[in-house]
Amino acid sequence: MITTASAVVGHAADKPVSIVLVHGAFVDASGWQQVYDILSADGYEVLAVQNPTITLQGDVDATRQVIARASKPVVLVGHSYGGAVITEAGSLPKVKSLVYLAAYALQAGESVYDIGTAPTPGEDKAPLLPPSDGFLLVDFAKFPTSFAADVDPAKTKFMAESQVPWGLGAVQTKITAPAWKEKPTYFMVTKNDHMIPPSQQRSMAARAGAKVVEVESSHAVMLSHPQDVADFITSAAAPSN
Repeated sequence: MITTASAVVGHAADKPVSIVLVHGAFVDASGWQQVYDILSADGYEVLAVQNPTITLQGDVDATRQVIARASKPVVLVGHSYGGAVITEAGSLPKVKSLVYLAAYALQAGESVYDIGTAPTPGEDKAPLLPPSDGFLLVDFAKFPTSFAADVDPAKTKFMAESQVPWGLGAVQTKITAPAWKEKPTYFMVTKNDHMIPPSQQRSMAARAGAKVVEVESSHAVMLSHPQDVADFITSAAAPSN
């Protein structure tokens, strides 16, 4: 069956929300491509933020600029550190709901550093190298198995070598006004995560009052389970929510 251009435009026009995707640390927005393609094919307006990941405020500003570009109310999606960004950026009236994917749903006065350094006996922590010139990186040798053990090793090796340095100004800055206190919230827990322990994900989801699903996935869930991620985002975009 051939779909005409006018039919595609009409399908997109029927969607009640736009979707804004916010990536986390050490990577960039290109990691969203599979999820972007699925949601776009379903007719959603999908926008992706390119966070500098130098300071939290800089990433919040970048996210709010993209939210302003959206043509409809926004479902705001954050992966990993992107959760901290949407927590602070998502208070705008245009934001309809928040979706956390293996992400930091922080409370007021809390930083990523606070969660990242809290003890979680029996669970792995992100294998970060010591700070250098105010930035963090993941141990290059451990990146593939820690960040994305269920993704093609050739891809994860490249991801390790092409890491984006993560600024301590993003890691250590505390949240001031958590948007999840005011917005419907959804949280996907990644059960095989070696970057953010699943127990911490569950705890953050619970205090945010989020609707939760759990998946057998590494931290890089948007790469290893793009359809599941797209379906979860779509559930948050449903008109009844």
